[in-house]
Amino acid sequence: MHLHYLNEKPSLLTHFINELRDIEIQKEKGRFRKNLEKIGSLMAYEMSKHLDYKPIAVTTPLGQKASHDLQDNVVVLSILRAGLALHQGFIAFLNTSDHGFISAYRDHSDEFHFEIKVEYMAVPDLKDKILWIVDPMLATGKSIVEVIKHLQALHQPKEIHLAVVVAAPEGIAYLQQQLPEHVHLWMADVDDCLNEHQYIVPGLGDAGDLAYGVKL
Repeated sequence: MHLHYLNEKPSLLTHFINELRDIEIQKEKGRFRKNLEKIGSLMAYEMSKHLDYKPIAVTTPLGQKASHDLQDNVVVLSILRAGLALHQGFIAFLNTSDHGFISAYRDHSDEFHFEIKVEYMAVPDLKDKILWIVDPMLATGKSIVEVIKHLQALHQPKEIHLAVVVAAPEGIAYLQQQLPEHVHLWMADVDDCLNEHQYIVPGLGDAGDLAYGVKL
């Protein structure tokens, strides 16, 4: 698997991630969602450098300019529900792309054990498309693997790119074991480890709850 680290130098991305983590700023759900959206736009810009472009000529009021325009067909797919706010940032840059949504959640058998349930999927045709899967947190990696299994049972995208805001080393290692070499993983930041409950430390908490409220 190809790994892309977007935090090698401090940038505006670092600033917005800091605000995501801050327990005082987290009290404002709207600001938390907006920061995820801003991070999504910044990640979309960085990931766009990996896409293919075709030569074009742009006609201006005073002549023509040789340039390049996007050639690849990109589909952005968010993992519900935490991925929705991040997804908005990608939408801002990819005006002509199709979009998809899939649910994946932890179904706990007890305090320390769970399995991933995928119960809803609304996805366009992915054949020969570039698939960008967006999800704020990469903890164990099990949700992403289950999502890709469900998708590949029905579709064969040209490429798969995973966009996560905060990743744990354990989740990165699990994806490397489970996913093909041609998959790309884009990470805005990498944290220390998972705790005994399989949550990222220091992390930022439950992104879905912080964005939309605590679920039952």
